[in-house]
Amino acid sequence: MIKSYAKSVTALLLFVFSIIAAAAWYFSHQLLYPGIYPCNQEHYVFCDSPSEIGLSYEDVSLETADDIHLKGWFVPGSKADQGVVLVHGRGATRHEGLRDSIALHGQGFNLLLIDLRNSGSSQKSYNSMGFHEVKDVHTGVEYLKDRGISNIGVVGYSMGATTSIMAMSENKQIKAGWFDAGFSDLNTIILEAGERDFNLPKMNWFSGLVRFFYEWRGDLETIQSAPVNVISKISPRPVMIVHGTADRVVDVSHGKRLYEAAQEPKSLWIVPEGRHTRTWQADKEKSSRLISEFFNKGLSEAGV
Repeated sequence: MIKSYAKSVTALLLFVFSIIAAAAWYFSHQLLYPGIYPCNQEHYVFCDSPSEIGLSYEDVSLETADDIHLKGWFVPGSKADQGVVLVHGRGATRHEGLRDSIALHGQGFNLLLIDLRNSGSSQKSYNSMGFHEVKDVHTGVEYLKDRGISNIGVVGYSMGATTSIMAMSENKQIKAGWFDAGFSDLNTIILEAGERDFNLPKMNWFSGLVRFFYEWRGDLETIQSAPVNVISKISPRPVMIVHGTADRVVDVSHGKRLYEAAQEPKSLWIVPEGRHTRTWQADKEKSSRLISEFFNKGLSEAGV
């Protein structure tokens, strides 16, 4: 009787563990292979090429240190030594940066808009929530350097902001960073997404299991490289943290944590009723003015 009971309990525990492991594997798969969202004007505003906003451009091809082929647009500007790399978010494409390109190009900056790996027209791979995409940003910076552009900034949206924070913490050649709706750490994102999308309680042990599978399958690391843990390394180069109060994808608390963790010089713009990566849509005039002022100051002083 006791042996039979013990076998039943063991079988039940194995079944429960199998269900939990399968759920964690599923979550890790969703992280690795997100769908590509079709371009829509409500989000991107502009869904064509830079010519849609009156800008001349070149189609460019880049190759990363780990042999991933990237596609992008180079938009020449009037400031010979100043340029900005624009980095889109998870599931998005380089079109996400077109709206801010209007103000930035108007200030004379050279622009490089890239499709990250496994996005847009770039080589298919998998998504690492910034860990491997950092190499894509470094490659973009090197591309601008090879064109004689020495003072380089970066604009990142959502995962692109996270990626850009990580890249800037490693790469002293990036002189200023504008980070829109970035997340502070993956563990918190998993907990929040599980609660929001699947009504799961916030359980660190389950998030840890998801990250275990994700790290193993993606050959990556998620704790030490988390943006909130590396953003302080960027100082004394300036950072701008931007986040909307109506963001339902990455809560505004992430932006506040990133700002608290950053060292001076740093700035924070909490956008009233701003939705996820829609700062420009929420307040076009203020967004254009602030991003222009930020890079004019940050990249001009970098050259002194």
